[in-house]
Amino acid sequence: MKLPIFIADAFTARAFRGNPAAVCLLEDKLDEDVHQKIAKEMNLSETAFIRKLHPTDNFTQSSCFRLRWFTPASEVPLCGHATLASAAVLFYKTKNMNSTLTFVTLSGELKARRAEDGIILDLPLYPTQPKEFHEVKNLIKSAIGDTLVQDVCYSPDTQNLLVRLSDSYDRSFLETLKVNTANLTQVENTGKVKGLILTLKGEPAGQTQAFDFYSRYFAPWVGVAEDPVTGSAHTVLSSYWSQQLGKKNMHAFQCSPRGGELDISLRPDGRMDIKGSAVVVVEGTLTA
Repeated sequence: MKLPIFIADAFTARAFRGNPAAVCLLEDKLDEDVHQKIAKEMNLSETAFIRKLHPTDNFTQSSCFRLRWFTPASEVPLCGHATLASAAVLFYKTKNMNSTLTFVTLSGELKARRAEDGIILDLPLYPTQPKEFHEVKNLIKSAIGDTLVQDVCYSPDTQNLLVRLSDSYDRSFLETLKVNTANLTQVENTGKVKGLILTLKGEPAGQTQAFDFYSRYFAPWVGVAEDPVTGSAHTVLSSYWSQQLGKKNMHAFQCSPRGGELDISLRPDGRMDIKGSAVVVVEGTLTA
């Protein structure tokens, strides 16, 4: 079996920044276990599988495809950066002729459309609900120790726990914060939490570019200690910060060592647009 495979760095315009995702192009269905084996072999936070919906489809002319995402440990219902990477492969490598692509996924239909300075993803927007600190105290303490916490929320749709750090901290604090993920799956083993979002209010332009909010994302429950730039986490972050800031259009930065920028627009239909760039850095053939 030989499959075209690519690696694209998403939410960045420069190679070796942003979040890398592997992208496989499938002419036909794979055996279920092969998806996970390939994702484990690639050992990136996500491997995406794009499959034609009909035998007569092709990757250059068709506009609708099946899309699935796998971490090295499991399949996930939504992944923003691997969707961006998938669209980049179709637009830039297979030279897909369409201005908008539709992906049929576990999270419904997602769209990716060309923009002059990147690709715009149409993603769901997930609300958060307040969470009592004492209910998740052990998880938070295990992850960030005595770091001051300003707010805690939970997204039932994504099973993400959002922890807002004190406004007294700045971007450099979040960037250098040592987060202990080693024991989180033991501390929280109820199945209710699948990801931990740490976030911080943004700062006006000064020595660094202005951003509305910062974040980092951790998901050891699905085999990803820290994800560099996470589109799916921003479906939660955008809902939260839009309410906090009273804004529909926001500029966000994920403060992982690789770093990534996201331009966010909340739409009247209750969904959101995320714009980002992606760079294809590897192109080859997977032999199995």
